[in-house]
Amino acid sequence: MTETLPLTGERTAPGIWHENYWFARHDAAYRWITAELPIGTGRILDAGCGEGYGAELLRLAGASPVTGLDYEHTTLQHVRRVYPQVKVARGNLVQTPFADNAFETVTSLQTIEHLWEQPRFVAECARILAPGGTLVLSTPNRLTFPSGNWYHTRELTAAEFAELLEPRFEITQALGLHHGVRLTSWETQYGSCVDAQLAAEHDQWDDNLAALVRSTTYADFEIRPGNLDESLDLLLVATPTGG
Repeated sequence: MTETLPLTGERTAPGIWHENYWFARHDAAYRWITAELPIGTGRILDAGCGEGYGAELLRLAGASPVTGLDYEHTTLQHVRRVYPQVKVARGNLVQTPFADNAFETVTSLQTIEHLWEQPRFVAECARILAPGGTLVLSTPNRLTFPSGNWYHTRELTAAEFAELLEPRFEITQALGLHHGVRLTSWETQYGSCVDAQLAAEHDQWDDNLAALVRSTTYADFEIRPGNLDESLDLLLVATPTGG
């Protein structure tokens, strides 16, 4: 990494110390995909690729080719420079520039909550996935996520998330992202690390919080089934039904 995108609140990015907790939380979902799903060498689309780190992780795990789709020209220029082996395409997520059955896997992490036409996006994912393909979506859990992100058009509960997919997909795994042992232990002593980060600008954080944020990695999160209503983020794995 030689550069990073400006931090606006719409996308997370590596290389910004005070954003590191949120980046690691996103990174954990991509790491779960590369560790737990048989992505093989099939064609993968990362829809709403943002900074591009996730598409690059998929590529490094063996997927080929990997295409990153985003609507913002400056963002895609960044992806081309920093991750030159990731293909990029510019387009609208609800009307993509791809043919039917174009991909074996579509990932779209922490993106659907930004979209006005969520059912249309789900239908588009079904169209561009090959028969038997895999869709992986994640989104913040509305029951636990702090309110007020004006980039989010509609946040979802676990039940709403599943309901959104069910007309077009069979859900094969429903999982939640949680704090792991280290973050949970810190919160037992100091309280919510999310609330603490949001309560003040980063230059006003105390040393304990700053050290925690700087040191957080994807390994500090767990992705597992169970009571999804208590999770921080929701992750669904699904396959098209043809409906």
